[in-house]
Amino acid sequence: MTDVHTDNKAALTSLRQSMYNFDEASVRAALRDLLAPDAVVHMPWPLGDFSGPDEFYDNCYAPLLSAMPDIERRDWIVMGGPDEHGGDWVGCGGHYVGTFQKPWLDIPATGHLAHMRFHEFYRFKDGKVVEIQSLWDIPEVMIQACAWPMVPSLGLEFCIPGPATQDGIVPGPRDEAKSDASCEHIISMLNHLKKHPSQGGPEVMEMERFWHPRMNWYGPAGIGTGRGIAGFRNWHQIPFLNGMPDRGKYVDDITYHFFGDGEYAAVTGWPNMIQTITHDGWLGIAPSGQRITMKSLDFWRLEDGLIRENWVMVDILDAYNQLGVDVLARMREFNKARTGFDSSTGIALND
Repeated sequence: MTDVHTDNKAALTSLRQSMYNFDEASVRAALRDLLAPDAVVHMPWPLGDFSGPDEFYDNCYAPLLSAMPDIERRDWIVMGGPDEHGGDWVGCGGHYVGTFQKPWLDIPATGHLAHMRFHEFYRFKDGKVVEIQSLWDIPEVMIQACAWPMVPSLGLEFCIPGPATQDGIVPGPRDEAKSDASCEHIISMLNHLKKHPSQGGPEVMEMERFWHPRMNWYGPAGIGTGRGIAGFRNWHQIPFLNGMPDRGKYVDDITYHFFGDGEYAAVTGWPNMIQTITHDGWLGIAPSGQRITMKSLDFWRLEDGLIRENWVMVDILDAYNQLGVDVLARMREFNKARTGFDSSTGIALND
């Protein structure tokens, strides 16, 4: 017995396998087979948007393979389902790992193993991928290269693990009732989060109703990870809301894509947050009164009816860029006297 969502997950197998033993020919062939010729690909800043498999490969994977010639892809979540708008999605989470031998995006090479988390969401139509919304944790690579030029993370920075239950590659057939219940739990939780601070103190969020007491919130590099409700609030939520207390007020201007698969749920959107930098500022940026958008691609795992793990990716570099801070340019200045950089230009050398 099968279903369209199980078939869509299976359709990604060739691409995922080709990226485990990564070489140009097999990955190009897998992308051409999987993607519609005019598929739209959304990537994080500064990579941008692309059309079709070859443009996607040439601008994203070719430079990454040059920097890490032994790169491999490791998925620890593959789940899929329908969103509320009639779209069919598969969400993949994992790491790209490889020996960082040459600079990439002017991040200086380390000569050591590097890891970069990815959250990649594929929208299918008639068996082909017609849209990809993807975030790569580029700041994670910068931190490993000791090249992060911005404020230090409040949370812990480490190699984010996959699900504790090791069941993130969700098999089919899709359990519609369980999947829908997981998704509804997440949507209800988010609606309660949005009540604070405009409708009351932290108690209005009813955190204990939704979150496991031993939850892990795996944030993007630049924010870091927190454990338990206190860790989530101290290292992410409080600083976030202190700088952007109007979070959640502009939902009518946003398109979300929620979907569930068994005990897992996911959301993507391009963007799926709008808020204004005010009050205390955020990530070391002074309050400018400027409204910005954010892309957040998230996974949740439920256990005993509560959220035990939450993997969160945010396009941090794009948020800085909207506020007039080019983090990569600042990184080049920060590292221009470092071995492997041309001190006259601040550009990483590729020899």
